[in-house]
Amino acid sequence: MEGFVSSAQSLQALSALLSTGQEEEEEEEDEGRKVTALAKLGPGSIGPPPTKHKEVTTAGVKRNSKDIWSEEEVADGSQFDDLTDLRPQPEYEIILKQSVGTEDVFLGLSGKDPSSMCCEAILVKIKLPDTKATDVVLDVQEKFLDLRTPKHKLGLHLPNAVHRHEGKAQFFSEREELQVTLMVKRPMDFINMQ
Repeated sequence: MEGFVSSAQSLQALSALLSTGQEEEEEEEDEGRKVTALAKLGPGSIGPPPTKHKEVTTAGVKRNSKDIWSEEEVADGSQFDDLTDLRPQPEYEIILKQSVGTEDVFLGLSGKDPSSMCCEAILVKIKLPDTKATDVVLDVQEKFLDLRTPKHKLGLHLPNAVHRHEGKAQFFSEREELQVTLMVKRPMDFINMQ
């Protein structure tokens, strides 16, 4: 019992140090019985009382009362989305590529690892059944790939920024597949790669 009293006294002393000096020492009546300040202590009574948070508004931004999102909340590339086009989206696969040699695989000399940070290219494989290579219209932006055929459309937000003019596309008619290889923009190459 003596250990309980010392821990209760320690808790009370700690509360007194951290509190703002409100009248925790006074005794109050609670439903007809006396409650001491020690009995009122709990985890929420340590420290200053919580403050009420005010709603943060950005100054200078005019908001329409019917707006759902602000311009800052809309994802990059959403201007490419065409909701009125009902053509189906083809199956696709995104593969991150990096060039490694035997010294990387067995000895780890270049400092490359299997993470996406060390990848140099993005390969996008797109299945296009019943399509000819001449029917494909492909537009590559920094973070968006737009593919249109008479039967399919694909608007793909890329996981990394790419060099839009340093890619290549190959159409394999026997597999009915388009493979687009895009070089990743790597602004920190001097840190990531050696």
